[in-house]
Amino acid sequence: MTVSALESAPPQQRAGLRTILRLGLRELRNGFDGFRIFIACLALGVMVIAAVGALADALRAGLATQGEVILGGDVMFARAHTRAAPAERDLFQSLGQVSETATMRTMARRLDGSDQALAELKGVDGLYPLAGDITLKSPGSFAHAIAGGGVVADAMLLDRLGLKVGDKMRLGEAEVVVGGILDNEPDAVADRMTYGPRIFVSLETLEKTGLVKPGTLIRWRYAIKLPADTVSDRQALSDLRRDIALKLPNGGFTSGDRFDPSPQITRVLERLRQFLILIGLASLLVGGVGIANAVSTFIDKRMKVIATLRSVGASGAQIMGIFLVQLGLMTAIGIAIGLALGVAVPTVIDAFYGDLLPVRIDVQVSPQSLGIAALYGAIIALLFALWPLGRAENVRASVLFRDSVNSPGGRPRPALIAIMGVLAALLVGVAVLTSEPRSIALYVVAGLVVMLAVFGWLGGYLSRLAGRLPRPRRPELALALRNIASPDGLTRSVLLSLGTGLSLLVAVGLANAALVADLQERLPAEAPDYFLLDIPPADFEGLTARVSQHVPGAKLVEAPMLRGRIVAIKGKPVEELTFPPDTQWVLNSDRGLSYADTVPEGSTVSSGAWWDKGYDGPPLVSFEGEIAKKLGIGLGDSVTVNVLGRNIDAKVASLRDVKWESIALNFIMVFSPNTLRAAPHNLLATVRLPPGGEPGAQSDMVRDLGKAYPSVSAIRVRDAIDQFSKIFAKVMVAVQVAGSVTLTAGALVLAGALVTAQRRRILEAVILKTIGARRRQILEVHAWEYAVLAAIAALVAIALGSAVAWVAVTRVMELDYVFSLSSIAVSLGLAGAMIALFGGIGTWAILRAPPAPYLRSE
Repeated sequence: MTVSALESAPPQQRAGLRTILRLGLRELRNGFDGFRIFIACLALGVMVIAAVGALADALRAGLATQGEVILGGDVMFARAHTRAAPAERDLFQSLGQVSETATMRTMARRLDGSDQALAELKGVDGLYPLAGDITLKSPGSFAHAIAGGGVVADAMLLDRLGLKVGDKMRLGEAEVVVGGILDNEPDAVADRMTYGPRIFVSLETLEKTGLVKPGTLIRWRYAIKLPADTVSDRQALSDLRRDIALKLPNGGFTSGDRFDPSPQITRVLERLRQFLILIGLASLLVGGVGIANAVSTFIDKRMKVIATLRSVGASGAQIMGIFLVQLGLMTAIGIAIGLALGVAVPTVIDAFYGDLLPVRIDVQVSPQSLGIAALYGAIIALLFALWPLGRAENVRASVLFRDSVNSPGGRPRPALIAIMGVLAALLVGVAVLTSEPRSIALYVVAGLVVMLAVFGWLGGYLSRLAGRLPRPRRPELALALRNIASPDGLTRSVLLSLGTGLSLLVAVGLANAALVADLQERLPAEAPDYFLLDIPPADFEGLTARVSQHVPGAKLVEAPMLRGRIVAIKGKPVEELTFPPDTQWVLNSDRGLSYADTVPEGSTVSSGAWWDKGYDGPPLVSFEGEIAKKLGIGLGDSVTVNVLGRNIDAKVASLRDVKWESIALNFIMVFSPNTLRAAPHNLLATVRLPPGGEPGAQSDMVRDLGKAYPSVSAIRVRDAIDQFSKIFAKVMVAVQVAGSVTLTAGALVLAGALVTAQRRRILEAVILKTIGARRRQILEVHAWEYAVLAAIAALVAIALGSAVAWVAVTRVMELDYVFSLSSIAVSLGLAGAMIALFGGIGTWAILRAPPAPYLRSE
């Protein structure tokens, strides 16, 4: 109720509202007693959501403020294979200062050929970099280091080859001198993903290496610094990029500007933000159980206050209004604490881990991020508080006076239940609208609702079941069973809080196991041992002979390799089309292309037909089926691809199912040979070595290929897989840490439940000690109770978490489901640890309580 609304209300209603507000605030004079768990549960979930939003805002702001340095200028144009023609270069120069760079993979070799390593070679002109600074670890300037055939190399490469500043090494056909050691590359983030340490050379030295040939996989990049008086806001740069695309319709250039210098990082940040917000929502929903418990306890402690108010004529709505004032204030405090902690997270991360982030954080928090976190918190608090408040609203004064121990029973009135339904629908709506793809949010929310419903029902059923079971002769077991059956016991709270958190951890663990198994166990028995890049077609036969000479029985499979960019689908430019974010990457930059007379190994035609050998008609293309479906491409549709500055219109002749895990040579698009055979290109090949070969023979083979074919790069497949596995393991650890936030919320709920039941348990322990029970016996009663509840929670969490993981793995990730005993063992261990910790603390407080005050008060 706002001040203006209060002033516009009728005088009698105004007085009633003032009375409700005054009584609600007066009730808070005793402090926050009973609201600590309420505030903690709410603040934790809000903190996670606010922290994720604040971190994403800070990284986005960092990209924007550092965009010019990251990109190397105000705007950038790039394409594969082909250097800008003079007319294209003139067009770029008409915009401002232009810096030309070229990046490619190559092998850096010692002069004696004794060792070599894969490296990322970058050729730069004299203006590089237009923004930012490139720094060296060694003395001297960058320009001096790369002058006269010198190179600047990453320290890791020099250590790998045993070289130092002043030593020589071989790049392609040229001998170069190590002139400096790289410290920082300003535009590294904007470049493609690198597979090796960086080497810098001048463009003149790059030409001398002989590595730049027609068909070489090289990326030419043109960074442009606009004049100072040029309008260069977001819209102006977007318009400029669009204007250049219209002037160079067949150029095949991809472009970027300083407001979004790295679409890949932006896309990853957005996905990570959405995932972690869903984790925060999960912790809020689990914490909602603690909120409901806290409100129930709060109502129980105010029974006499409620009875007094009812006896003097207060209505149920007025009583509920008084409590809503208090809960509203506590909700505001919890949300404020959560927002404050969340906003502080980017600063803390920047202080401790800033150097590990792709860009430096610029701490800026948008109102939208804070608003989403606050909205989630307010909805959850009200949703879970209305039920216990509504049950108290309709209880008569006589019942309240007569029953001051048990919580009020019954259901809230239908209007409140309807409001709760609206709040639940609003919560789902916000989660879905702020997530992409939206199906993920639906799966997450549905899974959480199922978990809460299952464990809520299980708690009630277990209590009723324990009440019907015959009492064991052993008194400790009988008392434990009675505690489980007690309507105001810990059964429901423990199962809800512990079970839901464990279910999520089981689901995350099993999803992790499925991903690892997919990476490791599904690799074919005959996976290639090496990839060979940039093989001139004329050299393939000689290269094959050399490989067989070193390793008899080695099998080589080659495929033509070009790069091109999809520029139109069904005649419409891709810039005018909208596609799902998980498919947009196919259109954002150039893709690998090939041609073949036969269906590639690892592919199966799912619809349509492959062209006949020797086909010489209009261009045809075979598209990977899943991506084609997401792009809305079907048989007979046209796809326009820019290759080497020429637009090629091809008709989709077939769709393929591709087993990418086979690591065979496969491409999203495979063309009929007559389409691309005449274009300059090189070959990509896989090498499968016979089992049981000597490692020395492999090393000799790679060294010999390097000497005979300097332009050919060799990548060991196992090294690439191991490197990806390490990155993947770090990502999954981060996911599991994020998932443990939900278990933390469960721990808060569990702690609150133990605090709520502590008075009753202390009284019980006092009575038991008075009639002769020993501390050991009381401890055993609690141990049996907690052990039974923890075991049931863990077992049901395993079943429920496994079901959730199965849905996520088979339906969302489309992988084979794997059941991992190690993930289950972790869940069981966490259940035991949490119960032992919180149950032990609670029992110790109960055993230490003096009996006299409790006996006197009863």
